[in-house]
Amino acid sequence: MERARRLANRAILKRLVNESKQSHKQARNDSSLLNSSSPVSYTPSRYVSSLSSFGSRSPRSGLLPGTKNIVSHNVPAGYYGIGSQIRSISVESLKPSDTFPRRHNSATPEEQTKMAELCGFDTLDSLIDATVPKSIRLDSMKFSKFDGGLTESQMIEHMKYLASKNKVFKSFIGMGYYNTHVPPVILRNIMENPAWYTQYTPYQAEISQGRLESLLNYQTMITDLTGLPMSNASLLDEGTAAAEAMAMCNNIQKGKKKTFIIANNCHPQTIDICDTRAGGFDLKVVTADLKDIDYKSGDVCGVLVQYPGTEGEVLDYGEFVKNAHAHGVKVVMASDLLALTMLKPPGELGADIVVGSAQRFGVPMGYGGPHAAFLATSQEYKRMMPGRIIGVSVDSSGKPALRMAMQTREQHIRRDKATSNICTAQVRDYCLYCSFLIYILRTACIE
Repeated sequence: MERARRLANRAILKRLVNESKQSHKQARNDSSLLNSSSPVSYTPSRYVSSLSSFGSRSPRSGLLPGTKNIVSHNVPAGYYGIGSQIRSISVESLKPSDTFPRRHNSATPEEQTKMAELCGFDTLDSLIDATVPKSIRLDSMKFSKFDGGLTESQMIEHMKYLASKNKVFKSFIGMGYYNTHVPPVILRNIMENPAWYTQYTPYQAEISQGRLESLLNYQTMITDLTGLPMSNASLLDEGTAAAEAMAMCNNIQKGKKKTFIIANNCHPQTIDICDTRAGGFDLKVVTADLKDIDYKSGDVCGVLVQYPGTEGEVLDYGEFVKNAHAHGVKVVMASDLLALTMLKPPGELGADIVVGSAQRFGVPMGYGGPHAAFLATSQEYKRMMPGRIIGVSVDSSGKPALRMAMQTREQHIRRDKATSNICTAQVRDYCLYCSFLIYILRTACIE
């Protein structure tokens, strides 16, 4: 509707300009005819606008006899006419029509007044005065730094201006973020599908068997690559997944051991997030070189290592894991899924918990995230896993069906102990599904 209105306004203005050109041309022709000595009869202009009803009519004065249709150059400001037709052009009609209130506010001021009257009030302000207590209201709402706001087209231009300030640098492999290439079939059917990229997908995944199936596929991919039997389907990024694994180590030790060691070959952002989260669990985080890690204090609940390291080195953690287990320490391994398609799975190395990001499987970097993260572990610790776990069950008719097997520490279940695993739709389901599809394509290519 707005587009049709804009096109109509543009057509009206274009017609006015054409009429002006025609009338000036006719006026010059008529003047030459009047001044000519040849006996040529004068024919008044027959160009009459059909839009005369938009304006008012008033007689012209000061015109020569027989030239009543010639445009006078003494037309008052704000008026345009041909002959005796004078039409008003309001300033409002020339203003941009793509303003925010006009395009996005559903109720007009008149409709708001009608609604207020139905509630027994003269105006919307009087309704608010009777509803909102004065004790929580401000005396005035003056914003000296804000003007009337930008129109939609002005805002687009402003955003383009801001985007032009972004500096694009060459991306080097490392620290958990990588450039990706998404196959066009997935780009078109997943990333460009409104069903996936809406601002927030339904939190209860069990409302859709299709969504549950995509999450189960994602979990299967994680267990296949990590070599561990259990995986969740609901974490934000690698750093927060490592922090959740640290909390799991604390719970496994029942809070009796309060030191968590992080190898210095881990990504720096992962170290920072774990260090910040540790304060809430009263844990002490120690960063050390792999060769300097020891468990003599007897107060270590877990250790975090990177596989491959943040600088790309690939180490064999077999003996390291055995040594940690000999001292009763749980091993958390942050890994790269794409590297695990070629490297020995962490589960076969003996790792207790494996965390990481699925960003490498086609999720754009997005200036740092968020990205689909995973956490895999053994059956022994499944009750301590954060987020959601999808499982295969049987429905009332005896047919196979998918269900939410577990959703631990979520807001609507244990509000006092929730750790907010809610994240954007990019991570929630759509990235998980996208990652799985790209994994299938890569596996097919390798085979």
